[in-house]
Amino acid sequence: MTTAEPFIIAGESIAAGSARDVAFPITTMATGTTSSLAVRVLHGAKPGPAVFVSAAIHGDEIIGTAVIQRLAQELTPEALAGTVLLVPVANIFGFITHSRYLPDRRDLNRSFPGSAGGSLAGQLARVFYREVVARCQLGIDIHSAAIHRYNLPQIRIAAGNRRLVELAMAFGAPVIIESPLRDGSLRDLAEKKGVDMLLLEAGEALRFDRLSIETGVEGVTRVLAHMGMIEADDGLSSVGVPARANRTVWVRSPRGGVMQAVRTSGDPVRQGEVLARVAGLFGEEPQELASPVDGIVIGHATLPVVHQGDALFHIAAIDHPDRVGRQIDSITEAILASEPQGSAQGMLDEDEVV
Repeated sequence: MTTAEPFIIAGESIAAGSARDVAFPITTMATGTTSSLAVRVLHGAKPGPAVFVSAAIHGDEIIGTAVIQRLAQELTPEALAGTVLLVPVANIFGFITHSRYLPDRRDLNRSFPGSAGGSLAGQLARVFYREVVARCQLGIDIHSAAIHRYNLPQIRIAAGNRRLVELAMAFGAPVIIESPLRDGSLRDLAEKKGVDMLLLEAGEALRFDRLSIETGVEGVTRVLAHMGMIEADDGLSSVGVPARANRTVWVRSPRGGVMQAVRTSGDPVRQGEVLARVAGLFGEEPQELASPVDGIVIGHATLPVVHQGDALFHIAAIDHPDRVGRQIDSITEAILASEPQGSAQGMLDEDEVV
């Protein structure tokens, strides 16, 4: 068997078949303490590609942290071909303050490629790209919806990349969306530098839910198996063919008031079907929100108190929504069925929507 060469990172040599936690200094805080970017390196016994999995690039989007905690316990470098870099919290500053942003009010995911002498966001972006992203051939970045919103687990990829379609299909989330890249984002920089990226959107800010965590853990595991980095696990839940969409639409509240939702994330909808009703404080003058397309609800607001113009539903336009809806139901039922008796069930209650 061919043995992998040592993996060099942060000035350290990590032997084949071993793991190590490393930290990259970022900046000095107001208290004088040094902040760092923490990375766990799992360097396989056999040669193979390098993949990073990152979470909390927006500090309040913590679902990926739970996914990476599971992966850190389940992946073993002795059985790995290649190298996996786990970044449970990319934005530690926002993470500890329960905020999307950094202390300088900048968005880390709009700050790439960063600068050594720039803002705090720019410095962190530079270190994250140079020390993690640039060492890998593939990245899986995990996000969630904003506070008071929920996203159905979905994979987002750049359009026109056949390799990413293949990897997204292997991941097995219910929906794959080809979405545009935004200037300064991690996905935008990665594409320019030749690093493939999968972006998982799942769940709600500052909350964990079982469906999102299980989808993330099993999806990353499937991708690693598809790439030949680990042995395929027959115990992984079987998944059908994900739905694919290249167009999504937002449905906004026609008035301020109190919303009574009729549909939720994961529900199939037909054009003209009612999604919710918004009425006044006494229930007067209710107005209906109807779906403008056939599709699947991939995100919804969880706060019933709404203003006129608030984005309440996010719908992916697809041709056979009922079929995808049945597939999502079967995934959810399988996950909830595995819950111990008496435990809380998974919550099914975007990122920059205002």
